[in-house]
Amino acid sequence: MAETIEGTPKDDESGAAVARLNDVRLVYKNAIGLDKVTLEIPSGRMTGLIGPDGVGKSSLLSLISGAHAVQTGRVEVFGGDMRDARHRERTCPRIAYMPQGLGKNLYPTLSVFENVDFFGRLFGQDKHERTARIAELLDSTGLGPFADRPAAKLSGGMKQKLGLCCALIHDPDLLILDEPTTGVDPLSRRQFWELIGSIRASRPGMSVIVATAYMEEAAGFDWLIAMNAGKVLDTGTPKQLLERTQTSDLDAAFIALLPEADRRDHHEIIIPPRPQTAGGVYAIEASHLSMRFGDFTAVDNVSFQIPKGEIFGFLGSNGCGKTTTMKMLTGLLAASEGEAKLFGRKVDASDMAVRRRVGYMSQAFSLYGELTVRQNLDLHARLFKLKEDRIPARIAEMTDRFGLGDVMDALPDTLPLGIRQRLSLAVAMIHAPDILILDEPTSGVDPVARDAFWQILADLSRKDDVTIFVSTHFMNEAERCDRISLMHAGKVLISDTPAAIAKSRNTETLEDAFIAYLEEASGIVRGQEAKPVVMANALEAAASPTRRRFFDFRRMFSYTRREALELQRDPVRGTLAVLGSVILMFVIGYGINLDVEDLTFAVLDRDSSTISRDYVLDIAGSRYFIEKAPIKDYADMDRRMRDGELSLAIEIPPGFGRNVLRGDVVEIGAWIDGAMPQRAETVRSYVQGMHANWLARKAKELYGAAATQGSFTIETRFRYNPDVKSLVAMVPAVIPLLLMLIPAMLAALSVVREKELGSIINLYVTPVSKLEFLIGKQLPYVALGLLNFVLLTAFATLVFRVPFTGSYLTYLTAALLYVIIATSIGIVISSFMKSQIAAIFGTALLTLIPATQYSGMIDPVSSLRGAGALIGELYPATYFMTISRGTFSKALDFAGLYGSFIPLLIAIPILSILGTLLIKKQEGCRSAWFSEIDSVVMIPIPVFQDQRNLLN
Repeated sequence: MAETIEGTPKDDESGAAVARLNDVRLVYKNAIGLDKVTLEIPSGRMTGLIGPDGVGKSSLLSLISGAHAVQTGRVEVFGGDMRDARHRERTCPRIAYMPQGLGKNLYPTLSVFENVDFFGRLFGQDKHERTARIAELLDSTGLGPFADRPAAKLSGGMKQKLGLCCALIHDPDLLILDEPTTGVDPLSRRQFWELIGSIRASRPGMSVIVATAYMEEAAGFDWLIAMNAGKVLDTGTPKQLLERTQTSDLDAAFIALLPEADRRDHHEIIIPPRPQTAGGVYAIEASHLSMRFGDFTAVDNVSFQIPKGEIFGFLGSNGCGKTTTMKMLTGLLAASEGEAKLFGRKVDASDMAVRRRVGYMSQAFSLYGELTVRQNLDLHARLFKLKEDRIPARIAEMTDRFGLGDVMDALPDTLPLGIRQRLSLAVAMIHAPDILILDEPTSGVDPVARDAFWQILADLSRKDDVTIFVSTHFMNEAERCDRISLMHAGKVLISDTPAAIAKSRNTETLEDAFIAYLEEASGIVRGQEAKPVVMANALEAAASPTRRRFFDFRRMFSYTRREALELQRDPVRGTLAVLGSVILMFVIGYGINLDVEDLTFAVLDRDSSTISRDYVLDIAGSRYFIEKAPIKDYADMDRRMRDGELSLAIEIPPGFGRNVLRGDVVEIGAWIDGAMPQRAETVRSYVQGMHANWLARKAKELYGAAATQGSFTIETRFRYNPDVKSLVAMVPAVIPLLLMLIPAMLAALSVVREKELGSIINLYVTPVSKLEFLIGKQLPYVALGLLNFVLLTAFATLVFRVPFTGSYLTYLTAALLYVIIATSIGIVISSFMKSQIAAIFGTALLTLIPATQYSGMIDPVSSLRGAGALIGELYPATYFMTISRGTFSKALDFAGLYGSFIPLLIAIPILSILGTLLIKKQEGCRSAWFSEIDSVVMIPIPVFQDQRNLLN
């Protein structure tokens, strides 16, 4: 094996390098992605990055593509520094980047054609050019008949072909593929690489850089880069790596290249033959199992029998039904048809006796990251109700068996992937189950850890007679199983030993046999797959160089069109976005009512005179009060006010009528419910006013006009809202509140959704500018906001009967400006949010509180002091609130409201510039404070392991 070898091809083996890295280091918080990597990648070749997950392959590709910012060191692509924004703009049209994950850069609601068309628009192609290129690409990849099918309904292989079409739409000189065939069945993998070969044949100068987890794929590449722990182990052709390590295959070569400390304990896997037992017990039985989700059949009439102690492999592509079948076997999903049995007993989710005999390890890591290794083992031992005195011994046994002694007090998230998988297996075995169901347990694990894991499985099967049901994508793992089932599109194609399956198709390898079965199931005839791809030939005449402009409307409208299509095809989200504001208007319009009417009162009359009854009738005759049954005593009064039956209690003392006739001082007790202070103050004013009016009337009756000599009457007239109805004031105030909340939230979610799904990568690696991206995303929600405005205004006038007296054109113009501001605020908020839940909480807090408390909705802004007054003066809702109430109640037009338009006009460019500055064109450019926002907003919710498995 070579000593320390720099990643540089020999001069006689390569021309100019397509990419150079010099002393590059990349750090993610506390994890090292790349550690002082120096490397040259040859031009015009198929270069492969090999190594398990987490070794730095994706980090390296993201730096070369320009998707991630360079932290330290130097990265050159096409002879220019990738730190230079101008160089990235120039080279972006020459690079195509297909990120890791099935269809991660695709949009599930868009059709095949619409996805490719979207990318063509991003690269500035006109309609004629896009049409020609799309037709050629879809025809060459065999996707032509599926042009109208949504991406969400494509198989894994078809998604990869579509992703490739999107990457090739602009004829790149450098094609970067990050694990493009992970999770895809062998037939689709073979077709994918045949397609790449066809493309390279028509474009000999094109460079291709591929990260892959499949060593059999890497064996066909021109140049390999072996990586581990962020470092380059070795580089060279596959033949050179095999010669240097003196090994027969790349799996063994990679293990030989690892540092001594990482491969010290590695040894050949030994799986003794399984002893044959006559009339053995079946541990697992599936009889005509089917599972349907609506009109989609995930599992279709699956049957098999697995004897006790057998290692049974389940092979198939992502989405073929493997995980669904496993969940039906464990009781996490109830089968639509058929039945599953464990040890002869029908699977029942409520039958814990059977469930305790099963250990389930999900595809995704599903243990508790906030608990240590020891605490996770202890928790699951208690969940399976192990006896208290047995738990310490069982934890010690698992610790020793799975080699966890050095990490018992560590948190799972800090452990290497291989150790985390051993921990998951230890948790699944903590209750000593008889059956282990493992869903792709070694995905992304390095070869050493993978072999050690399989040795543990072999020991469990042969020594402990544990039945193991395991799904995998790796053919070398499948060959270690006693028997395997090949699954495709929800159906089991065949179940037999690996050797028998290969023999049944007269093939040398199990993979070739699997491909033969898949071709037969799919109706594919060898040699009649996709047509050769012709690039830069017939299309060359139509092609035009991508022109870089400061602002391109075609690129902007590509995002506008995509967002509008998504809203149109998601009727639930679109309907809630429109009707949600109307529903909230009903709730808030009627709920926030400051009118104090229909107050219930009762009297404790200790006088019972004619005058006291006259006093009571004076109150009862008011439209503000409703009289209830008389109060018996203080206890009765206290009980009725505590229960909310009474808002006001009047106590008339003995001798009240006599004292009034004598002209003596009269005192009356008024007990008011003060739970709501503002309402209580209004009630007190009502009572005081009616009391004074009754006294004046009685004085005039007793002493004539002389008693009120010199008195005068004030007649109050309200110019606006003459009936002083709070509904007339509140409904126009609710419109600014909802036009701030709903459009801001929708705009924020539109950007954050791109981050969650991973499609934000399209912003990083295409020529679209940040301003084009933001305005393109914003426009559909501005239109939706205006539709909301029209509906809210119509409901205000037609349903709430609030008169509109001003200029509607003025109001509409102000609403347009205000909706642009609201969506811009949503865009700004989205820049430092990473999840949709955080975006909802953040947007609600940052819009609702200022709009209700500081905009003059309830209290005038002029009455605010300190920070509240400053927020009120700066927040846009303040000025639209003035416009809304002015046009509704005061018959104002632009001449009377132009002063409120000026702050709105100023806010738009400020927020647009702020949003553009905060949204980054590369990953890894945000401040540390922004990256912590989600951890502040998100609240961890504990769930049991079987619930997590069901969700995963």
